[in-house]
Formats: sequence, C-alpha cells, structure tokens
Amino acid sequence: MPLSTDRRARAATVAARLADALTAPPASQPDGDRASTGERRRGQSLAAGAAGVAMLHGLRARDGVGSWATVDAWLRAATREKLSVGARAGLWLGAPALAFTLATAAPPGRYRFARQHLDSAVTEMTDRRLAAANRRIDAGQRPERAEYDLVRGLTGLGAHLLTSHPDTDQLRRVLTYLVRLTEPLPASGVTRLSLPGWWSGDLPVRAPVDAFADGHADLGMAHGVAGPLALLALAYRRGIVVPGHLDGLNRICDWLDAWRQDSPTGPWWPERITFSELREGRPAQAGSGRASWCYGTPGLARAQQLAAIALTDMARQERAEAALAACLGNPAQLARFVDPTLCHGWAGLVATVHRAAADARFHPLGSHLPALTDQLLDSLNMTEPASGWPPGLIEGTAGVAAVLHSLATDTTATWETALLLDLPQARSASCGMAW
Repeated sequence: MPLSTDRRARAATVAARLADALTAPPASQPDGDRASTGERRRGQSLAAGAAGVAMLHGLRARDGVGSWATVDAWLRAATREKLSVGARAGLWLGAPALAFTLATAAPPGRYRFARQHLDSAVTEMTDRRLAAANRRIDAGQRPERAEYDLVRGLTGLGAHLLTSHPDTDQLRRVLTYLVRLTEPLPASGVTRLSLPGWWSGDLPVRAPVDAFADGHADLGMAHGVAGPLALLALAYRRGIVVPGHLDGLNRICDWLDAWRQDSPTGPWWPERITFSELREGRPAQAGSGRASWCYGTPGLARAQQLAAIALTDMARQERAEAALAACLGNPAQLARFVDPTLCHGWAGLVATVHRAAADARFHPLGSHLPALTDQLLDSLNMTEPASGWPPGLIEGTAGVAAVLHSLATDTTATWETALLLDLPQARSASCGMAW
C-alpha cells in the first residue's frame, strides 16, 4: 500500500530536519593524537560515524534535495585518519566502509584516486581473508563469526563487491567460499551430531562461557548465517552464480526450517543455538524477541524471502511472508523496541518491510507500512532529533533520515545493500528472471 501524500510529506520533512542537524561534521580535535585508536577511526564507521553520514547526504544530493558540498565535508571528515585495514575492518568500518561509501555516495566524477586506493586496499584485504578462511575449512576447524559475517567478515566484503564490482572474479570467490561455509563440519570426538559449517567457536558479547564452550550457530542477519543466505540470494538474482550455489542456499534454508519455532502469534527463530540446545533439539530461548532487523523475525524472514525468490520456491516464499506478516501483527514484539535506529529499532523494521513488500506475492505486507511509518515518526524526539544517538547510518541519526527519505520518495538506495535488504540496480532485471 503506497503511503498517503500527507505521510510522505511528513516523512520528507522529518528526514530533512534530521539531515539538517548533521550538516556540519565536528571539527578535528587538536589533541586527537591522544585519543584512542577507536575514537580516532570512528569517522571511518558506516554504522556510527562520518562515513554513514556522508552516505545519507549523498543519497539526498543524488535526489536533488541535498548539497554535494555537504557530502564532500563529511567525506573529508571520514578520511582524516589512517585507513583501518586490520581485523576489525569490514563493511561497516575502515577501508571497506569508505570504499562502499565512495562508490555509492560520492559526487559524480570526484575522488577517483581515493577510490582506486581504497579498492586496492579492500582487494588485498579480501584476498588475504579468503586465503585464511579456505585454509581453515581445509583444516576442518570452526570459524569465528568475524570470518564470515556482514559487519566485519566476508559476507560484508561480498556485499560491497556485489554493489560496486559485480563482474569481478573476487566476488565469485567470496560466493564460492560462502557455499563451502554451508557444508557440514567433520565430526569430532566431542559429538557425532552434524554441525553446520558456520558453527562458530567465538563467544558472543555477554554470553555465559560454559553455555558456549562447545561453540554455537548464530542465526542473525548482522553476525549470523542469515547474512550469507541473503548475499547468496541477491547474487543469484543478479545472475552471478557459482558451483553449488543452490545447494548452499538450500542447506541454510533447511537449517532455518529445523529451528523455526511455531507459536500462537506466529513463527520465530532463536538468536543462537548452543551445543546443548542442538543435542536437545530445542532452543532455550522461551519466545520471540523484538522485531528487529539484526536478530528478529523481520531480518530472517526477508533473507528467506530472497532465498525463495532465487530458488523459485513459492511455498517457501509464502512461509517467509506469512512469518513477517504475523510478526507485524504481534504487539508484544513491536513493544520491545527502545530506539528508532536501523540495526535495532523502528527504522530497520520499516526498511525491511518496505523492501519485502515490493517483492511480496502472497501477503499484503505493504498494508503495514502506514502504521509502521507513524510508529517510527512518533518514536522521534522532534525537539532534539539527534539527542543520544551517534550520527552514523546503521546505529544513528543518518539511518533514520535515510529510511524516511526512501519512504517519502518511494525509492530504493544502494546503502540498503549494507543491510542485505536489496540490490536496487538489479530489481527490474531480476524480477523478470526470477519468475
């Protein structure tokens, strides 16, 4: 259901107000050398820093409602410090985040040298990580989520390549790695249970050590296997296919089917599965969490909808859309939101539904958008629009403004690939090919 003219106008007004609050980047601190490395490199953060704000202003400038001078100012702020290419760098931080930002938001014809420099750095990083990941698989060892996830791992690097360099051999090698990731790990002396290839050995933040001592499987979009599923599906829709591609999609889908939990208010998925839960065949999580993009039903449903379109599996697509529709009709899940941002809050839910509704065949997901838009708008503190939030795209003000701008203009934007919600430049061709 298209938004009414009044809602579009309100969304556009609020988007402009939020963007105006981010017109000028903070000045460089004269004692910046004494700040921590993380603080100094925050500008390179798509999630919380200047790179994400530049993305917002680039989106608005391309649509004729913003200034390229503002984009330039935020890009300069994002590139003040030495590029981060270490272990924490990925799609949301460091060289890949800046490369993604320049490729999608920079003024036309500008930053050619910087793009070449960033592309070279990201290419080298991706090759290095692919080699390490394939060695790890060859040795039969468990991965850490940072090897493959969207935020820091090869799924995020693949999302950048799919957006900016879709015809490269490197993208195909990333996809081939993700297919390998879906193959079961070899049995060990600990268990004869079959472990999925993404069964991770790292410890989630604030997780109890004992419960995760034998590893776990993360199901989420940000750090779990839903991210690889969405990337494999989007690449397939774009016509970029590697050996075993459909097998990889099916293996992840089968795992998600096995851990789908049905309830009177609709299906849901646990955030993670520990070894004890795998052995028992049921999750310890008592019920659905908040309806967020990162770990909730909306992100998982969108990933499975994309996979169903790639597989031309209409029954799976209907189940995915039904799960999302049931979630949107469950006030208990929606009531758990505490902020308006993309990753954890209302903006992420609205963006997910906006994209899922465009592909929906079996459930009128777009009928929920007017009420969800109102919820997002009502969640904002309009007297101090940026109070308490970082400025960036994924976790801050810029992301809220970007979603409202997209609603007001009813457009897709390349930044949405940073959440693996869509690949805008592929939509017209892929829809015809998929069906």
